Amino acid sequence: MNNDLIHNSSFIAPFISWILAQSIKPLISLISGESFDIKRSLSTGGMPSSHTSTVVALTTNLAIIFGIGSYQFAIAMVFSSIVIYDAMGIRQEAGKQAEMINSWSTTLGELFEGQFSQTNLKTMLGHTISQVLFGILLGLIVGFVVTYLIGF
Repeated sequence: MNNDLIHNSSFIAPFISWILAQSIKPLISLISGESFDIKRSLSTGGMPSSHTSTVVALTTNLAIIFGIGSYQFAIAMVFSSIVIYDAMGIRQEAGKQAEMINSWSTTLGELFEGQFSQTNLKTMLGHTISQVLFGILLGLIVGFVVTYLIGF
């Protein structure tokens, strides 16, 4: 097994998966009729879930290298489950709350002109099931390809 970082498939697979997921976001926005915004590649939320693709690529890599009965895979699987649950559940709910607060902020700004400072919170925090599923698919593909290209 090679000890340098550039040949470490357990580092490279999740890193490439994250880069690809983040790079795809502005393109998917463009395809769905929104304007192309390169800033989307640095943002949270959206299609696909980069959190999901990153942890799934790592988990896939460790499953191939150590097997699904290994403690390395078990740790990665638990970690992935927590991250995916958080991306889909908790962070999505936080985004909904931010939308409501922004709506109230707008109303208060209109009611109390000059007396209320309106600051909008970021609303695109979490992911829908389809965004997570696409992240899982991307992570699986990248995990397999990178692991077999770089080696074990």
